[in-house]
Amino acid sequence: MNNNIINIDPEILSGEPVFKGTRVPIKNLFDYIETGENLEIFLEDFPSVTKEQAIGLLESAEELLIENCLPK
Repeated sequence: MNNNIINIDPEILSGEPVFKGTRVPIKNLFDYIETGENLEIFLEDFPSVTKEQAIGLLESAEELLIENCLPK
């Protein structure tokens, strides 16, 4: 996972993974997608998260899923 996307620090939201440079939990993006909201709405609601960070997170999650779900 790209270190420019996620920050985990016990001093920030008790160590919950957040977008680097923000206090926005990574989980928020997945919650928005789960409820049918699009990326643009998420970015409007959390302007401290860049589009590049959000897309990077989704791409990294996709890569992890593909790596771990394909037969070896």
